Amino acid sequence: MNDFNTLFDTIKKNTSFVITTHMNPDGDAIGSELALARYLISIGKQVRIINHSHTPEFLQFMINTNDEIEVFDKASHSEVITQADVVVVLDLNQLRRTGDLEEPIRISKAKKVCIDHHEFPENFSDIEMFDAEKSSTGEMIYDILSEAEFKIDYNIALPIYVAILTDTGSFKYDRTTPKVHRIAAELLETGIDTKSVYREVYDQGSANRIQLLGRALSSLTLFCDGKASYMKVTRSDLAETCTIEEDVEGFVNYNLTIKGVEVGIFFFELEDGVKASFRSVSKVPVNKLAKEFGGGGHFYAAGVRITGENMELTIDRMISETEKYISEFL
Repeated sequence: MNDFNTLFDTIKKNTSFVITTHMNPDGDAIGSELALARYLISIGKQVRIINHSHTPEFLQFMINTNDEIEVFDKASHSEVITQADVVVVLDLNQLRRTGDLEEPIRISKAKKVCIDHHEFPENFSDIEMFDAEKSSTGEMIYDILSEAEFKIDYNIALPIYVAILTDTGSFKYDRTTPKVHRIAAELLETGIDTKSVYREVYDQGSANRIQLLGRALSSLTLFCDGKASYMKVTRSDLAETCTIEEDVEGFVNYNLTIKGVEVGIFFFELEDGVKASFRSVSKVPVNKLAKEFGGGGHFYAAGVRITGENMELTIDRMISETEKYISEFL
């Protein structure tokens, strides 16, 4: 439900806001945070963006100052969150995905707002704005500002554009509606250089990242009679290529470049478990598959984090379930 009047009333009556998003934020998460924060600041509100994770390097070109997005520190930020008038959670449907911020948010007396476009939302907020038909949370932020009759300038248009660009797969996913293109066109009118943005987001990888991609591609394995495939990256792969977790961003999509593959999975070994990312180009809803393991996401893109389990066991278990699951749809 998208209750603009209740949201605007909450904004009007309160002064201090904390904005956050999910662990390992993507372009939609960071872009939406920056756009909303800059809007609130422009109308006289006190705003702090506080996240569990660092902002990925490929998204830092949108940040204006070093302290515009802060990384959560329990000693310095817990009280900020518990004493805020409003806490806004963006681009997630389960509060646990805020990581270390979950506890202070839950105990905070602040009015809690959630703005998100994923299915199966958990009920943890006072004001819920969910719309699974939207291309991105960035599109929802645009709608909010439009409803407020706020004139969007370059400083706000850029992060909204990046949010939409990244969560639509550069405008190729199913929820890239005619409206999304009209929004993008309006944002471009503010002076956004599309070539420069694309290069910042997609073409600034290091040589080490390319070496890591080579390892991931060499692990590619087909299963389910060629209708599915998976790749993996281990902790040793990271160490030996001098790379970090954010360097695997987008690796899962290489599965879907293979003819005949309808579902792709990317396994990433964590220090305490495994992260699995699912992608689909068919009628297989991978968000429901991810939900079987405690995760979630969208019809065509989903994920899950498994703790306390080694990589090979996770792969065997998920491949077995995926084969059974795919057979129901293909």
